[in-house]
Amino acid sequence: MTARKVSARQKAGHPAGEAVRQFTVQADDDGIRLDRWFKRHLPQVGFATVSRWARTGQIRVDGGRVKPDERLAAGQVLRVPPGGDRPGDRGETAALVRRTLSAEDRAAAAAMLIRRTEAALVLNKPPGLATQGGTKTTRHVDGLLDAFAQANEPRPRLVHRLDKDTSGALLVARTPGSAAYFSKRFAGRSAKKIYWALVVGIPQVAQGSIDAPMAKQPGTGGEKMQVDLENGQPARTLYRVVDRAGNSAAWVELQPLTGRTHQLRVHLAAIGHPIVGDGKYGGPEAFLTGSISRKLHLHARRLVIEQPDAKSDGQGEGRLDVTAELPAHFAASMAQLGFDPAASDAAPDEGPPERNREELKQAARQHAKQYRKARRGERHRRGAEPDATGGKQEARRPRGGADRGTDKAMAGKSVRGRRSDKPPSRGKPAADRPARAASGRETPSRNRLKDERPGSGRPTGRADAPAPRKPPGKPADKPTGGRPAPKPGAKPPPRGGRR
Repeated sequence: MTARKVSARQKAGHPAGEAVRQFTVQADDDGIRLDRWFKRHLPQVGFATVSRWARTGQIRVDGGRVKPDERLAAGQVLRVPPGGDRPGDRGETAALVRRTLSAEDRAAAAAMLIRRTEAALVLNKPPGLATQGGTKTTRHVDGLLDAFAQANEPRPRLVHRLDKDTSGALLVARTPGSAAYFSKRFAGRSAKKIYWALVVGIPQVAQGSIDAPMAKQPGTGGEKMQVDLENGQPARTLYRVVDRAGNSAAWVELQPLTGRTHQLRVHLAAIGHPIVGDGKYGGPEAFLTGSISRKLHLHARRLVIEQPDAKSDGQGEGRLDVTAELPAHFAASMAQLGFDPAASDAAPDEGPPERNREELKQAARQHAKQYRKARRGERHRRGAEPDATGGKQEARRPRGGADRGTDKAMAGKSVRGRRSDKPPSRGKPAADRPARAASGRETPSRNRLKDERPGSGRPTGRADAPAPRKPPGKPADKPTGGRPAPKPGAKPPPRGGRR
């Protein structure tokens, strides 16, 4: 039996006849981790395989070893060994297969397209079409995105969502890198969106903001939201009344500053003016009589967002500003109520300009510096805060050891600016109290001086004479507490205290 010669590549698990692959990192993948690069471009290669290849040195970046968590830079050459890209190879999953769309689906997808750039697709989603699939939802925007994918391009990805009954501008990223870029813009609230809505009634304030926290309504399975001032998440909406049709309906511009589920619908219903056709939050009162459509009258009119610099020369396409036309039922209701779409330019509130990374770092350093300065001043004030008499309070001494006996003496005093539970003493300040004599004799107390005044019932020698002083060396009498004068002819009560 002849022994078969096995090559080193076959020992490493590489099929015979396959060559090593090389890829150049594109600008869209600049800064991405190595394992994330495989998930984008070679999803059939699992993380375990990538880790094994990196550990054994089979994956090289510009000729050097690399770890799965290291980040790649644009222009680097990535060496990938053969294997790991066939269905069932070492238990790895097969490559994702794109859906086959019918001619009707491809026509519907083409009809939604408003703008195409190197980084994004902007669609005008019709009402009644869900953004993503779910239970009993087989036809949706996400399923139609395969119509825009070319053979050598990645599949477009959703960046944000619109409600099923809401129409208007919907942004789709063409590459994974642009999807990450746009997602950060939506999360950072730098993407501006303007909605048009027809509401029931006329808001009393023509222009303002609605600040009402929101949370999921219990018992609805998360399908319905409500205003929750205590436990809700922050939600804020700017609005402006563009025109009105008597007292029955109004045309309103809306700009959400946060992205809560059903935020615009909940906020308008909370101020007593639900969107026309929104029976979920407005009930039967959300429908107008006559020939006004019973569909939801909420439309994403305008979208403004910055685009990434996708070109190789560093010159990006700048800001993406797209306006979506009204659906048929919304346009018919506008015409019947006498509203002119040209009356509004749907200009968003730009707010403060977006700061770059260096400006954010500088602001963070300045905030930390001010915080440390405030804390340093607070530490200095702790042991030197003035009390009610204008002096400085004593600092708290450490417990234990020789200072433990001072705890009782410190009781009742205010320490570090905190008010003590024990009420303060009502005696006079130390500066106003009578001082002791040099011989150690105490001065007469206030009660004794009161008892020895004329008319107090005690003999004084003269009606206006002062109380006689005790000879030196004898202690002063103990205060009697101001006993009342004895009745005439009665025996005087005995006086207490030692003589």
